[in-house]
Amino acid sequence: MPKLKQVTVKESQIELKGRMKKSSNLMIPRIRMLIEIKRHEEEGLSKRDLAELIGVNHNSIQKWRTMYLKGGIEALCSHKMKGNKPSVFTKEEHNIIKDKLNNPTNGLRGYKELLVVLEQEFKKNVKYNTLVKYCIRNFKSKIKVARKSHVNKNEQAVETFKKTSVESVRKQSKTKKKDIVQ
Repeated sequence: MPKLKQVTVKESQIELKGRMKKSSNLMIPRIRMLIEIKRHEEEGLSKRDLAELIGVNHNSIQKWRTMYLKGGIEALCSHKMKGNKPSVFTKEEHNIIKDKLNNPTNGLRGYKELLVVLEQEFKKNVKYNTLVKYCIRNFKSKIKVARKSHVNKNEQAVETFKKTSVESVRKQSKTKKKDIVQ
């Protein structure tokens, strides 16, 4: 059986518990590992036993122990994860997309036309899916939405159509009633 890796924890259990209360959810299992190592200091724990106690993979335990041995608790509690990626679109492009999507008279038929606008105005090639997801996330737009009315619709023509269609329907219903009675 291989010899257990000896890790001596310099911090006290009280200090570790205080640090665990202040730390993020990402760091809590790492500090719990140190507490368990400190608790079982005399008999020692294998990485698999330690992983089972904490509820993580044994490879994580091995990596965390090595980090602690090389740099102490500061190295263990620091992570090099980055934040969110920067946006593909600048503020100016964002505002133009917003204007194009929210303007009812612009006649945009879909995201492909919006892609053409971006290529013409900014000489920027963006993938279709990137643009769609950006518009959905930032402007709550939808891919397939029926327009309420056509942008070039003539309101006066609609009113005359409604008047004439109502009269023609009335005439047709009167003639049908006469045909049924006879």
